[in-house]
Amino acid sequence: MKIIADENIPLVDEFFGHLGDIIRLPGRTMKSDDVRDADVLLVRSVTPVNEALIGASKLSFVGTCTIGVDHLDQDYLTQRGISWASAPGCNANSVVEYVYAALAHLDVDWLERRVGIIGCGNVGGFLHKRLTAQGVQCLCYDPFLTSADNPDLTTLDKVLDCDIVCLHTPLTTGGPYPTRHLLSDAELARLRPGTVLLNAGRGPVVDNAALLRRIQASDDLQVVLDVWEPEPNISRELLDRVALGTPHIAGYSYDGKVTGTAMIYTALCEHLGVEAEASLPELLPQVVDNRLNVTTADAWRAQRQLIPHAYAIAEDDQRLRDLARRAERGEENFAEGFDRLRKEYPVRREFGNYRLEFEPGTDVNAGRLGALGFNIEGHGRPE
Repeated sequence: MKIIADENIPLVDEFFGHLGDIIRLPGRTMKSDDVRDADVLLVRSVTPVNEALIGASKLSFVGTCTIGVDHLDQDYLTQRGISWASAPGCNANSVVEYVYAALAHLDVDWLERRVGIIGCGNVGGFLHKRLTAQGVQCLCYDPFLTSADNPDLTTLDKVLDCDIVCLHTPLTTGGPYPTRHLLSDAELARLRPGTVLLNAGRGPVVDNAALLRRIQASDDLQVVLDVWEPEPNISRELLDRVALGTPHIAGYSYDGKVTGTAMIYTALCEHLGVEAEASLPELLPQVVDNRLNVTTADAWRAQRQLIPHAYAIAEDDQRLRDLARRAERGEENFAEGFDRLRKEYPVRREFGNYRLEFEPGTDVNAGRLGALGFNIEGHGRPE
């Protein structure tokens, strides 16, 4: 069996090696000839899987190691009788930790703010769960849910009136509630001065040209963008204006990516009717030197000190800005560099891999730090 896999999918050989021969290729540049003789195609979100790519293939299975599926032509896959699978929820925790890291970097204590969440599926729903468990007031907009699913549902206008607005929606262009340019000139004008606007869903959900106009007219927002319109040729003028800009890596924690690989591996084994031989606990490496010291009894200072040790989001921002400067000088192609930053993304482990040690008098913060996901074994668990 021949397996074509995006080169950015981790542990492909370890999981899929016993099932067939694996060829790893850049996901964004996959062509029809690359998959013509393949039996299995494994992708991430940068590869549009449609008739143009797989029309001449003999594929029986397509797996995307991502939550989102807007890059898959599901109707065409069904028409062709090609089984497919995604990895819902695999990197939800990674994205939530991205949100925490961004707010900590901006010195915005989410416990003191109202948080609006647009899109409450796997990622947004998990963010809502984590925040409400910490006592944060959340307002949510998701027209596909009911109050039985989420008691904090409200209108888009009320969500846009929050102190922090986070977008975690898929990209859709049809149906009763399309998300493309869900936030454009009119919606962006409703944001109050000082609002933190964070998009870690899909770039075109926010009209990037309208966002640039809004910032140029009144530079009173704190904007965090991990996703852009379009990618990889993003607006460098917009990058210059945002508080934090990263190259579509919010969900790129090593734990999240490997979980996605494992989920697709399980789906393929079920499709083939074979016994799974690899398992995530056996393959996921432990973090060496994983102890972090808590040195302050001030809860917010403790979080601001600890979070960058687990995830230094400022370094992601700096790498993208350094790339923009090199591109401006003609030293590097920006689009190619954007993809390179994703391909060569440093290993980032999630908060739960780090065990906290509390200096005397600082364990009053154990519950709050445990609620972030840090390992507080021996100091009680949060409610």
